[in-house]
Amino acid sequence: PGEEPAATPGPRPEGMGEVEAAHYGQGSGGVYVPCGAGTIKNCTGLSAAEVAEAAGAGLPFAIEPGSDEPQVLIMHTHATESYELEDNGWYDPEYTARRTDTALNMAAVGARIAEQLNAAGIVTLQDTTLHDYPSYNGSYERSNATVRAYLEKYPSIKVVLDVHRDAIEYDGKRVKAVAEVEGRQAAQVMIICGADKNGNLPNFKKNLGFAAAWENAMESRYPGLTRPVLFDYRYYNQDLTTGSLLIEMGSHGNTLAEAQYAGELVGRALAGLFTEGA
Repeated sequence: PGEEPAATPGPRPEGMGEVEAAHYGQGSGGVYVPCGAGTIKNCTGLSAAEVAEAAGAGLPFAIEPGSDEPQVLIMHTHATESYELEDNGWYDPEYTARRTDTALNMAAVGARIAEQLNAAGIVTLQDTTLHDYPSYNGSYERSNATVRAYLEKYPSIKVVLDVHRDAIEYDGKRVKAVAEVEGRQAAQVMIICGADKNGNLPNFKKNLGFAAAWENAMESRYPGLTRPVLFDYRYYNQDLTTGSLLIEMGSHGNTLAEAQYAGELVGRALAGLFTEGA
């Protein structure tokens, strides 16, 4: 027998909130700075020319495919962030979009990125510590200590990816950011790169060079997958390496399946960047 057809979502049950699909395009003009197929949303006081110069510098590190030493660390400051499990078009307002089960939270998405990198011969480690549980406060201090311990143990690590999901909500609706890629629906993704404020991120321009190269690698391979890079005065422990970035994998309105598919695409594009140089 063939596969059962997918069930069509029924009417929204009483008391449930609406999930609305949206697609966020690349920006142009104003605060948007082009970087290949993608763009950077410049929310800093730096000029567009300064941002473009840093963005065009390329990778500030050399990844070694085929080396048996770890090159990349994937971790999760907010590991319990999670998704809808079914594409119903509605959500339960009692659902906080957080889960401690690593098969259903950010760890399950980060695993897909790691799989693609490891398959390409780029040794990638994943840390699945729940830095935000039982207490959300202090998550970044705890993840900072985790990353420092990995860097001390494995000085070969050049890239640290903090994998999160966004939360987009308005008028009681939760938004799922989506893109159709190769006939399937993926969660849209967004890189966040911090800018220096009072000396907290002295090497931020190097991180931005990496962010721009990765953005272009994703958007050129899978048009529509990415939202513009958010370049703003954030910290997010991005001083620990020159390859430290945060990436948002969809939103709390997306399904886990959409986010995992996005993880596969993100990982493929990053592996391509590291093995082919673009």
